[in-house]
Amino acid sequence: MPPAVSGGGRIEGLDGLRAFAVLFVLVFHLWPTTLPGGFLGVDVFFVISGYLITTLLLREKKKTGRIALSAFWIRRARRLLPALLLVVFSAVATAWLVNEDLLVNIRRQVFGALTFSTNWVEIVAGTDYFADSARSLFVTFWSLAVEEQFYLFWPILLLGLITLTTSRGLRLTAALIAAATSVALMAVLYNPQSPTRVYYGTDTHSFGLMIGVALAFALSDSDRLLSNKLWSALRPVIGFAALAGLMVLVVFVESEAPWTYHGGLLLASILSAATVSVLPGHSTIFTKLCKIRALAWVGERSYGIYLWHWPVLLVVLTFIPASADSIGSGWVAVAIVIFTTFVLSAASFRWIEVPIRNNGFKATWAAIRGSFQPISKVFGVPGISAACALAVLIMAVLGLVNAPEKSRAQIAVELGEQAIAEQNAKHLPQNTNAPNGSANLDSEPAWPADQKIPTGDRIVGFGDSVMSGAAPAVYERFPGIIVNARPILQWADAPGLVKDMIDKGTMRRVVILNFGTNAGFKEPASEQALRDILNMLGPKRRVVLVNTVGVSYWVPDANARLAEISAEYPNTIVADWYSVVKKTPNILHRDRTHPNEAGIVLYAGTIADALAALGPG
Repeated sequence: MPPAVSGGGRIEGLDGLRAFAVLFVLVFHLWPTTLPGGFLGVDVFFVISGYLITTLLLREKKKTGRIALSAFWIRRARRLLPALLLVVFSAVATAWLVNEDLLVNIRRQVFGALTFSTNWVEIVAGTDYFADSARSLFVTFWSLAVEEQFYLFWPILLLGLITLTTSRGLRLTAALIAAATSVALMAVLYNPQSPTRVYYGTDTHSFGLMIGVALAFALSDSDRLLSNKLWSALRPVIGFAALAGLMVLVVFVESEAPWTYHGGLLLASILSAATVSVLPGHSTIFTKLCKIRALAWVGERSYGIYLWHWPVLLVVLTFIPASADSIGSGWVAVAIVIFTTFVLSAASFRWIEVPIRNNGFKATWAAIRGSFQPISKVFGVPGISAACALAVLIMAVLGLVNAPEKSRAQIAVELGEQAIAEQNAKHLPQNTNAPNGSANLDSEPAWPADQKIPTGDRIVGFGDSVMSGAAPAVYERFPGIIVNARPILQWADAPGLVKDMIDKGTMRRVVILNFGTNAGFKEPASEQALRDILNMLGPKRRVVLVNTVGVSYWVPDANARLAEISAEYPNTIVADWYSVVKKTPNILHRDRTHPNEAGIVLYAGTIADALAALGPG
């Protein structure tokens, strides 16, 4: 995330807070089930940016009597654009070389990145930040867009505000009203099924920025406060308490919990403001913590780290398969992502960001060309640097032009749906009271005792997109099976499907259920839905419950609860698909959720193994 332009009166320790913020986000993306609230690091950045930008503009007004808007925007462009353009074109070029799935919807993403509108572009596209397992290459740019929109419009609004009133109290009140309005909009517009709209929206998620603005107004004449002995004594206590509170939040806050949007994000912003407020003034033990050299180094490069880490992560996943609950096979993948991100961020900071920020675009380019003059004489003008830049640009253009419309996972699911439609047309009885109906099979075993697993004509499977995508292998393993599976379905949708087959008399004695992919048991109604299904099927049917694979924080808990429920019903068993994927993560598509061609075979085999362990009953 971009820090404010440095200048006179630099506040010591802010780089340390930036480091904490970017590390929260980094861990959240590397281990989504380990630090579920790490996304709150973005709110820390919002508060810092609101405070610093407003403080710098107020200082400029006090020193010169005016705010030079054009100069401010030029400084912002120098600070933000070089690294942004480097990441966008380098990432697109690399994705074109290594994995075309990374380029799905890339033209939309690049448009959003280059116009500072990623958040609104993705809202219109219906993107779900927290539920979309196949994350976009530039999904994290939504927060940059919010900040960049703030940088564009806030100086104008600030100029109007300070023109209208000289009262610090009125300015502070106006900022707090703006923050409160944003908080209220988030609460009112919050949709528990998909919180992305209020999370992405500039209107609903700008309260952190405005709290930072309010803090800048409050501290704009802080000499009296800084000389207060009580405040001096309380500063380190407040700082450590606020930072500890933030750490508790990032450990326990969940992205889809309603209270997160009804006060949780606001609380994170208030705690962030508290940590910022205690930094101005003489050094304290809290300030010294935030000035630790390693933290300061990370904080100075936090913008680049934030830009680079997600594209790097997705590229690494192309080569090192993801496990079921992290980004890769152990610490090797994690180390590669962190090392590569930090190297690229450091290089960008040293040779691109700082020179352009200090000297401007023209002077920096002239210096780069001059440094390559000896090489240019051999290889020709414009030299190695320009040749490399041109090669990256060409590959990026090729990636944009040739980007696929659908990912391999989506194509696989659609092919599975087609197979389901064709097979059901052949094998699903259209009349009621069919030979395999429930009424006339209650007295028979699920399958002959001499068979290890039942034949497909005794099985029906219900599920979501995971079963849809695996349908071809399921049909091959269990010829004659009936499959009723579609994307997006959840446990709450399943009872109606099951009841419909029972009412028609087409239900079979062996049932497979796979509905946890999209939500698990986040809602109490989901658990009750599963119990309703098992009660409808009755104790004489044999039921296989396929557990869930995914990167959402709730996956381990959902699988644990599924096992607990299964233990209550002797006629059920859990097909441990999660463990199979954890051992062989290369059987998933890039979305880390749906099985690939090799995976669907193992998926069907996992179900067969569960049936063999369950027995005919």
